[in-house]
Amino acid sequence: MHWPAVCENREGGTGNRGRGGSGVMPPPFRIAVLGAQGVGKTSIVQRFLRDDYSEAPTPGQSRKVHLSAAVLNGHVHDLQITDYPAIPSFPGSSLQEWTDSCCRGIRSAHVYILVYDICCFDSFEYVKTMRQQILETRVIGTAEVPILIVGNKRDLQRGRVIPRHNVSDLVRKTWKCGYVECSAKFNWHVLLLFGEALRSVGCARCKHVNATIRFQHALRRERCALM
Repeated sequence: MHWPAVCENREGGTGNRGRGGSGVMPPPFRIAVLGAQGVGKTSIVQRFLRDDYSEAPTPGQSRKVHLSAAVLNGHVHDLQITDYPAIPSFPGSSLQEWTDSCCRGIRSAHVYILVYDICCFDSFEYVKTMRQQILETRVIGTAEVPILIVGNKRDLQRGRVIPRHNVSDLVRKTWKCGYVECSAKFNWHVLLLFGEALRSVGCARCKHVNATIRFQHALRRERCALM
């Protein structure tokens, strides 16, 4: 089944939009981006939303909420992409989530993008731990939440610390998660990874296992809120 999607960044109110004559905006897709310090989470998000890249380190420990939109199966959906700082652990309860302002909204995400630096072993260990904590706290009593593992800094391939096929086999065969490698610096596979993330959400919601997603790489300004 072909499932086209056109992504655009918006500024202004969300309104009630939709296709098929309903005029009702479908529920937003909430995407949480997590990873250790310095793996390039913010660079990936900025590249996706604004086609922008900066070598400067990201200051502060605040989460950033970006609002965008995508057309999925003929309906316009809000995208809420939250760029979280490097949190020490995934909150095990709603109380813990809302006690720490950096974690707010993290337990209600529809899909998790866990980013690691292919040149840093510790960043992969962080992803491994975070994935396990998500499974232990989110699966109980609810449907399983899709998780996408992303290896960033592919442009620094010569410094890779774990062979790609080893990581890919572990993630896809053992963890049963999606796996994508990208380079935020050179804009390589950035659109692909967000397409995979949205497809995993779509498959979880609509059971269209063979759904595909296409993005329009003509992005306008998006709304961002520091929380």
